[in-house]
Amino acid sequence: MSYYAPLRYAVTADEDGWSVRAILKQKLQLSRRLIIRVKQTEDGILVNGKSVRVDYKVQAGDVLEVRMKEEESETISPQYFPLDILHEDDDLLALNKPPGKIVHPTFGHYEHTIANAVMHYWQSQGKKHRFRAVHRLDQDTSGVLLIAKTPYAHQQIALQLTQNEVEKRYIAYVHGVPSPHSGTICAPIGRDPDNPHIRKVLEGGAHAVTHYRVEEQYGRKYSKVELQIETGRTHQIRVHMQHAGCPLIADEWYAEGKPVPGSIDRQALHASSLRLIHPTTKQPLQLTAPLPEDLVQLEQYLRENSSE
Repeated sequence: MSYYAPLRYAVTADEDGWSVRAILKQKLQLSRRLIIRVKQTEDGILVNGKSVRVDYKVQAGDVLEVRMKEEESETISPQYFPLDILHEDDDLLALNKPPGKIVHPTFGHYEHTIANAVMHYWQSQGKKHRFRAVHRLDQDTSGVLLIAKTPYAHQQIALQLTQNEVEKRYIAYVHGVPSPHSGTICAPIGRDPDNPHIRKVLEGGAHAVTHYRVEEQYGRKYSKVELQIETGRTHQIRVHMQHAGCPLIADEWYAEGKPVPGSIDRQALHASSLRLIHPTTKQPLQLTAPLPEDLVQLEQYLRENSSE
């Protein structure tokens, strides 16, 4: 039987006499589902190398080890295309996602997704993981994409996302110049009743908060904006910037009818960085993705043509 890399925890004096269950829930923050899974795993819980039950009472200095059986691969067909890997360890895989790629197979798009390429990458290493994207990026958005290799890593980061402890920053090139040059957009987002594929600011929509700051201004027509999102609503940045009167350049849904400067053929949005606490080391982890070539060229074009 093969296992994921084990979780290890050294029991402190304050925890002397605690049950294993209490350590799992309060210190390792395992969800109820993961605790059940560990209980059902042969030798899933060890204290000082000895298999124990969740009601076992630990002592100060004990070393608790939690193991989970590796899962079988998902039925996602492996397909090769090169991956731009920003970071990888036993728990996480972070990619610089190129524009034009869908993250996960969906109806009508079962192949040539990021998931297909990741499954090929893992298969080539003889690894068995389920594809767990911690967050989603739109097909035409580039930048940092984080994938959890283990159920524990996925659960821990999902918890951080729920508690708004993951810092997500983006770079966007937009029509116009937001006024003021920095601020917060707090506007609820819901489905457009006339088009279920599009979102819009709607009374009664889901709570959504976006912070923005103008990084560079190109005349009065365009600007480069850094954004940080507190919530993760579908198309949030695209909708909020349209709502602010500054839709993203080349956004076919939210900047319809506006001219497209240069030769860019997708919304000018890039997930530039992600900052979180590593699920097992508990240390801060900063992931940064450089601008892709099409946005570098767009920026150069805007600088050279910003006289108006």
